[in-house]
Amino acid sequence: MNSMNDTAVAAGPTAGPTGRTHRLRRLVGTGFVATLAAMTATTLAAAPARAAGADFELPDGGETIPLSGFAVVTGFFSVVGVAIAAALLRWSARPAERFVRTAVSLTAISLVPPLLSGANPATITALIGLHLVPATVMIPALARSLRTRTD
Repeated sequence: MNSMNDTAVAAGPTAGPTGRTHRLRRLVGTGFVATLAAMTATTLAAAPARAAGADFELPDGGETIPLSGFAVVTGFFSVVGVAIAAALLRWSARPAERFVRTAVSLTAISLVPPLLSGANPATITALIGLHLVPATVMIPALARSLRTRTD
């Protein structure tokens, strides 16, 4: 048989530009939903932390981080995570594994600034926790989206 359908079946669902485009669209869609979930979860976690005594006041300028600030920063860095995942999908043979390693490393690095901020202990603890909240939403969601059927 020499039909076009035979070629598509033999090549598999992720081969060629159509499969790659489909996986990228799936990744971006998952990333969008996960970003909204991470923004919501982080903001909802910051509110009780503030009520429990974390003032979120930055010692240098005396400014207080507003709740909306948590959503904006979480959204920005979540989109950066989606971009990293998309790049790994394009250029890595094992995008899910590399993404998890990269994202966990970057999350660990992100825990250092709160420790060095000079804020009160309640704020430092809350900020560390608020770094982990979006990581627990974004990393598994994007890693699942990066996995192929053979992983």
